[in-house]
Parts: sequence; C-alpha cells; structure tokens
Amino acid sequence: MIELKNLTKTYGRLTAVDHIDLEVHAGEIIGFLGPNGAGKTTTIKMMAGILKPTEGTAIIAGHDILREPIEAKRAFGFIPDRPFIYERLTGAEFLRFMGCLYDIDGVQADLRRGRLLELFELVEWKDELVSSYSHGMKQRLVMASALLHDPKVLIIDEPMVGLDPKAAKMVKRIFREIARKGVTVFMSTHSLEVAEETCHRIAIIMHGRILVKGTLEELAREAGSGEGRLESIFLELTGGSVTEVGEFLRDIRGG
Repeated sequence: MIELKNLTKTYGRLTAVDHIDLEVHAGEIIGFLGPNGAGKTTTIKMMAGILKPTEGTAIIAGHDILREPIEAKRAFGFIPDRPFIYERLTGAEFLRFMGCLYDIDGVQADLRRGRLLELFELVEWKDELVSSYSHGMKQRLVMASALLHDPKVLIIDEPMVGLDPKAAKMVKRIFREIARKGVTVFMSTHSLEVAEETCHRIAIIMHGRILVKGTLEELAREAGSGEGRLESIFLELTGGSVTEVGEFLRDIRGG
C-alpha cells in the first residue's frame, strides 16, 4: 500500500533524505524511528505531497504522489506533528468542514462524524469551540478528521505528543484496530514504548538513510542481541558514536 522508491531530498549540498526504498503492506503498522534531523519529517512531507522529492517518488495505495497527487491524497489520512485547526469552529463543525473537503455525502458524513467523536471520546465537547480544547483534545480531533474519509493509508508524524497516558493507550488501541481492518499505518515516533507495543515492523533512519528495517525479532537476530529490546538493538546495529547514540536515546525517551 506504500512504496517509497529511491526517495531523495537535497537542499544544496545537504542530503536530508538519501535514496530511501521501503514497502509497507496493507494492514501493517510500521514505526519510523530516528534522532532529530535524521530525515523522518522530510520523508513524511514528501509522502504527503507537501515537499517535492529531488529524486524518486512515493506510491500510496497504487497512486504516484507526483503523477496522481489528488488520487493519492484521497487514499490517505495525514496527522502532522504540528496540526492546524480552525479554532473558531466547534469540534463538530471542524469535522463537517473536513467532510466537505473530501466530498463526503451529508448523511454519510454525519454518521462517520458521530462514530469518530465517540471513538476519540470527544462527544461531550463536540459543540465547544476548538479554541477551548486542550492540546490532547486537539490532537484527538485531528486524528478523527484524518480517519473521516475511511483512508486506506494513515501517515502519522509523532502521534503521542501532548496525550495523557489514558489517551495514548486509547490511540494505540485505535491504530491496532484500523490495521486489523486493512489500513496501512506509517508512523514516525520517538517513543520506544509505542513502537514496541504497536508496530509490526520498524525502520530506523539516520543521516537520511534507512539503517535497518524489520520486525523486532529480525532486527535482534541481525544485531546478535539476546535482549530483543529496541534500545540494545539500535546500539548493536548502528555502531554509532557515543554522541549519536546518546542523542538518539534522549530523543526516543522524550528527554
């Protein structure tokens, strides 16, 4: 459902993303890990059609993001790391607006909106202005809007930022449920817990290149690690400097 082919982004002499090749299948959740500046968000912005690749392309649900941008964007939901919401709308109005953007029939949009407000525990605040929402509530509203058109692919950049433990647990459950229904989930995250509990496979990127990809078990075998923990696997596989590894571990621990 997702194919990244030779995906590359350069800025002058700087190569932010360096010839990435990656496939993610229907119903699979892949965690995209790496330190700040590794190329995660740049990769996601190219997948979403926000940035134009220097080379290569991303194919979403069979649609090339460069050649068929409208079809590709209809096929995925996008949750950015810094979501923008019209705060003078109520939660229900914002979802109605998003339904109009995707040309969803009024009755169908109402049914989906009600289901998603309930799923993300926002029914009680649906008629309140978004400006009165907490950061976590806004994040849940954006997630609901990304699922409104029943996408085949969900592209997420740091989904757990600002969520309390209860909301984070709920969101992880929702991601697993939609994956079981065949939705492909591409998730960039700094959280080891989220990656280990939620993802079927993991890809680690550093300096714009994917160092390793596979299940935790596959990465552990490649690393020769008996622990099977993501932290030890990363240390074994990268062989990075103490500084690089320390920065990575601080990032994924949120410190």
